[in-house]
Amino acid sequence: MTREPRTSPIVPSYGESSLADLAASILASITGDTARNVLGLPETGRACLLIIDGLGWELLRAHQAAAPFLAELAFNSRPLTAGFPSTTATSLGTLGTALPPGEHGMLGYQVAVPGTGGLLNALRWRDDVDPVAWQPKRTLYERAADAGVTPVHVAPRAFAGSGLTRATIRGARYRPAGALGALAAETVAALHDSERALVTAYHGDLDALGHVDGASSPAWTWQLAHIDKLAEQIASSLPFGAVLYVTADHGMVNVGPDDRIDADLVPGLRAGVALLGGEPRARHVYARPGAAADVLAAWREILGDRAWVMSRDEAIKDGWFGPVDPAFTDRIGDVVAAAAGNAAIIASQAEPKESALIGMHGSLTSAEQLVPMLVVGPR
Repeated sequence: MTREPRTSPIVPSYGESSLADLAASILASITGDTARNVLGLPETGRACLLIIDGLGWELLRAHQAAAPFLAELAFNSRPLTAGFPSTTATSLGTLGTALPPGEHGMLGYQVAVPGTGGLLNALRWRDDVDPVAWQPKRTLYERAADAGVTPVHVAPRAFAGSGLTRATIRGARYRPAGALGALAAETVAALHDSERALVTAYHGDLDALGHVDGASSPAWTWQLAHIDKLAEQIASSLPFGAVLYVTADHGMVNVGPDDRIDADLVPGLRAGVALLGGEPRARHVYARPGAAADVLAAWREILGDRAWVMSRDEAIKDGWFGPVDPAFTDRIGDVVAAAAGNAAIIASQAEPKESALIGMHGSLTSAEQLVPMLVVGPR
């Protein structure tokens, strides 16, 4: 008999307290659109959103000594939900459009490109997939410019022309910055350059260290201390009346050797499967024609209480992706599996690099879903 996970999934609070609501509310706080300011953010002419890849709410609360500035901000704040899957491509799509994943279509790390028999890796992209056609909704930056607000994004130069950037950040003035000092300097300069500005800044090294060394490892913890200083430097240099927000795209869990279920070694997990998408903590499973029901039953039986396993229709009905644009429905797996606890559905042969990581994310646990929403200003 299949055992259900002992805990319930945290379904993102779309429309109330999600990353989509944060993005919408920040722009609304500048334009004065009170109807879209669902978080009730203070009115301002200039706002900055600092996005720390991988800094989940629970990780921040567990490492207050390493990040005293951020920890003090967190003391009187409440977390937001990231969205599903809780992964960088999806969350950047959410922050870049102020829409839930089901409406912007960036539905995971790897999703099927309907009609091609292949997958799109959103971090590496494919030359035959037009980023604007893939994510056709107007971005937050385009809407800001329409309202007379200067939109700026500060991030490493290598990301400037990527498919993900073109899909989610188009319309922003891109200011390249790699090192932490440069990120702080470019962010502060962008805020001072315009009297009405929306500036987003992205830092990804904490996530990278969590994947390779593990969240809470010495390398991860020391990197967090540098990020704490980054946030403090930006906060101390804000123009009068400006507001700084600090958030993350997702949290992270560490996956041990005994917590890995290998889809390339467990025959039942590949039976009837045409494509295995997503990532180890959040799988899109695309079935061969006529095999969807059998694949769903097999995944539920094999994974048991180690994952929440839904059909596409069930995941949509339960609100995992928020409202889903019919144009994007086929991007969702026939079966969707969100890992519970510290489990991961790896694919050691097809995805050797991803399967070897220590820190992982993507699912609906509190460790992955809850992200900070920290505020400095206005003054």
